[in-house]
Amino acid sequence: MRVWLLTVMTLLSVCACSSRDTATGPTVSTGQDKASVPALSIPAVPQISNWELDPENSSAQFVCKHVFTNVRGMFQQPAGTVMLDEATPANSKINATIDVKSITTGVEERDTHLKGPDFFDVAKYPVITFVSTSFSKSSATSYSVTGDLTMHGVTKPVTLAVTAPPPFNHAGGIRRGIEATASVNRKDFGLRWEFPGEGAGVVVGDNIKITIDAELVLHPEPGKGG
Repeated sequence: MRVWLLTVMTLLSVCACSSRDTATGPTVSTGQDKASVPALSIPAVPQISNWELDPENSSAQFVCKHVFTNVRGMFQQPAGTVMLDEATPANSKINATIDVKSITTGVEERDTHLKGPDFFDVAKYPVITFVSTSFSKSSATSYSVTGDLTMHGVTKPVTLAVTAPPPFNHAGGIRRGIEATASVNRKDFGLRWEFPGEGAGVVVGDNIKITIDAELVLHPEPGKGG
């Protein structure tokens, strides 16, 4: 009994010492302290800047209702340019082009149908274009851009809500990522196909949600090189 009691007292003593050592021991630096993390620097950009879409890091996505579910698709590698006037945003311009045959929804049969005469008819209308007509700035990173969207041979005004975080340095140049969203009615652009025997807008929804993700590359000012 005495030996058992001594053993218990010894274990309690060891635990207590270990607890004190843990509580009062020095803090080991992990190298991730907030004070040691450098702040990201925002590169200087001219008041009037010219940008080009990097097609490999850009896409135009869309969501369309199929009965009660969402079908998602994408146009790959859009092209375009942006002229941004920070002092007078109304002077800014956007021009963008989408190659319609790049459409993909992950289902080859559906993609073939979308490219055919029932929908986009890429043989007759190979590109979708957007040319801005008005440009306003609502915050440091938010813009509203209205322009002419031409699709399937029809041109209609569409307004994009654009988010543009600050520029950043990458690959030896200055870049900026933007996201633009809008909604359009496909039938406004002559895309009127319906599944036979079903009600209008059931198999293929009328309202199409669009999201454009684009990485812009700054053109250097004349005479300043790359």
